[in-house]
Amino acid sequence: MTRRDSLLAVLVAVLWGCNFVAIHVGLADVPPFLFLAIRFVLVAFPLVFFVARPKASWQVVVAVGFFMSFGQFGLLYLAMAIGMPAGLAALVLQAQVIFTILIAAGVLGERASRRQGIGAAIGTVGLAIVAWGFHQDAPLVPLLVTVGAALSWAIGNVVARAAKVSSGLSLVVWSALVVPLPALAVSLTVEGRAEISAALGRFGIEAWVSTIYTVVLSSLVGYTIFNGLMAKYPAASVVPFILLVPPVGVLSAWVALDEVPSALEWVGGIVMMVGVAVATVSLRSRAARPGPSTPAAEPSRPR
Repeated sequence: MTRRDSLLAVLVAVLWGCNFVAIHVGLADVPPFLFLAIRFVLVAFPLVFFVARPKASWQVVVAVGFFMSFGQFGLLYLAMAIGMPAGLAALVLQAQVIFTILIAAGVLGERASRRQGIGAAIGTVGLAIVAWGFHQDAPLVPLLVTVGAALSWAIGNVVARAAKVSSGLSLVVWSALVVPLPALAVSLTVEGRAEISAALGRFGIEAWVSTIYTVVLSSLVGYTIFNGLMAKYPAASVVPFILLVPPVGVLSAWVALDEVPSALEWVGGIVMMVGVAVATVSLRSRAARPGPSTPAAEPSRPR
């Protein structure tokens, strides 16, 4: 990769890593499912009128929207609203890599390589250490809900892969149409009309900044840059930059929110990221040159 493109890849990792702090800030004034509905209305509109529909059936678009967007972010927002630290959420959500490998093997019959199996095992041990460390200081429920978010993301990955659809900007925009109505229905049921009215009334500058960040910088700018890099270079040249997202998330939460992981959470996080790296980064394919004959496999990626 050129220096410019490497810096763009780092920029994407920074945008996605800081996204968890932005979500935390927004949730201070707005309940999770209402915030989710607002976010995805703005992801879908007005771009849905200008971005071509993805080359996939409506069933696939709906399934991807339900699992990758509604399920993943609904559970993530809920977890953070009930006590999941932003930095730790950035780390635990990467369990989706492990889940994707396991689900693809079971559902699609994709045989995991030995390296992927070892990476998944290491990552699982790391996640268990993180869970144990988190449970020492707080209830385990927020962490389990975050793991559920990672599982939902992984199911969406497998749906997209089975349909041979890349997770490009068109799929992001069109699948976003699936989210607002279910999210608003859950908000009305769980959060109630009174809380929704109160939240809309106190929807101030911090909530708007958080919403703009998650919609424009994280979802739209991040994906536009990343998809361009994926089209230009082999996946093995781009995927390693995703490993910067959890450290950026932890560091940004440390600086902005004064969240300091415990010793066990640090150890578990490092072990988990080693497992993810082993499962996703192929050292042999790094030497591949970009070109029309080199297909860019689509990795799982945060938004």
